Amino acid sequence: MKNRDIAIIGSGLVGSLLSIYLIKKGHKVTVFDRRPDIRTIQFSGRSINLAMSNRGWNALHAVGLEEEIKKIAIPLYQRAMHVNDQPVYFQKYGKEGEAIWSISRGVLNRRMIDLAEAAGVKFKFNEKVWDVNLPEAKIYTGETEKSEWKAYTFDHIFGCDGAFSRVRHKMQRRSRFDYSQDFIDVGYKELTIAPDENGNHKLDKNSFHIWPRGKFMLIAMPNLDGSFTCTLFLPFEGDVSFETLTTEEKAKDFFKEYFPNVRKEIEDLTKDFFKNPTSAMVTMKCFPWTYWDKVALVGDSAHAIVPFYGQGMNAGFEDIFVLNQLMEELGDDWEAVFKAYEKERKPNTDAIAELSYRNFIEMSKKTADPNFLLQKKIEKHFAKNHPDKWIPVYSRVTFSDKPYSDALHIGDEQERIMKEIMKIPDIESKWDSKEVEEKILSYL
Repeated sequence: MKNRDIAIIGSGLVGSLLSIYLIKKGHKVTVFDRRPDIRTIQFSGRSINLAMSNRGWNALHAVGLEEEIKKIAIPLYQRAMHVNDQPVYFQKYGKEGEAIWSISRGVLNRRMIDLAEAAGVKFKFNEKVWDVNLPEAKIYTGETEKSEWKAYTFDHIFGCDGAFSRVRHKMQRRSRFDYSQDFIDVGYKELTIAPDENGNHKLDKNSFHIWPRGKFMLIAMPNLDGSFTCTLFLPFEGDVSFETLTTEEKAKDFFKEYFPNVRKEIEDLTKDFFKNPTSAMVTMKCFPWTYWDKVALVGDSAHAIVPFYGQGMNAGFEDIFVLNQLMEELGDDWEAVFKAYEKERKPNTDAIAELSYRNFIEMSKKTADPNFLLQKKIEKHFAKNHPDKWIPVYSRVTFSDKPYSDALHIGDEQERIMKEIMKIPDIESKWDSKEVEEKILSYL
């Protein structure tokens, strides 16, 4: 490929990793961000810890960053389920040794920018893009919408500026551009469990902790400093909701009733609860993702999803991995690269959007259901005996690089089979029997 002058809009995780890929190919890369340099400010209090899995690691490995990033990550081998009036119990994620990795979003973003700068990427912080001339790959930046703007012209522009992308906004104004957004009625708020007096984790540090409570839940993921980043997912309105928790006393009563085994461990509960913002979650879909050979959307700007499968960052990193493969294959034909990229990725990101929404239902409601747990036990037992015939949908998504669309399609078929298996009389006592195994085989 000929060396090109490229702009990336957005210095988040996807933008910073894409800049490293492109600079390593010999291109000149400038990253613009309307925000200050994240390395110079305190994080916003609206973070959900990241769960790095196979797709993310593949993308990092391809540019030699996997081992560097593992230094700031903690492997999580299982879910730790906190159900009231029961001991904590654990659910292994996959085969022995398979793990998702907890990483602080702020820590990772700072590290990625450091690595990009060291590779030669130029960053322009506090420089907001107000307009984009798509045919000429030109951007206009300024302090305000009415201030004097600077104009920059590039060979190509990548929009990595999130679910409310300015680059996509400009593309939306063109004919035959499809766009939808769907907010769920559940919001989230960040809380913290501090380390103990010795700086150690107060809960098992190699587990993803979940407190499922039906219409809402609390999760906790470990950090390197001994703390846990907790996220409370709660409806915006209703009997038990952010709308009703208006005083410190009500917040204390809420945690005492629904999370009694963790209430005392949450540092400055009411302070965190009322200090940190309540944030919304959106699924955003659009098409096309590209404009000629000039502009392409990558990551959340093309396909924002809710966070319940831990795949938002992984899907964005996989976008970059696929883009790179297509550049290697198709060379300097950028229009062909862009068309092949959006054609391959669109069905897969639609699939992970659907799977992510379904996983909220599973995490908040089903993980405390004995029938659901039995079904998962049967699936795991059968998969262990017949790994060539049955890979659970979670493993297809998390511990595989096979298409998300395959995981959705095959997962639906597996669910249909398991509904029949769960109807077998006395399934509780014969779940690991030859009878059940042969019945599953008969459906495959």
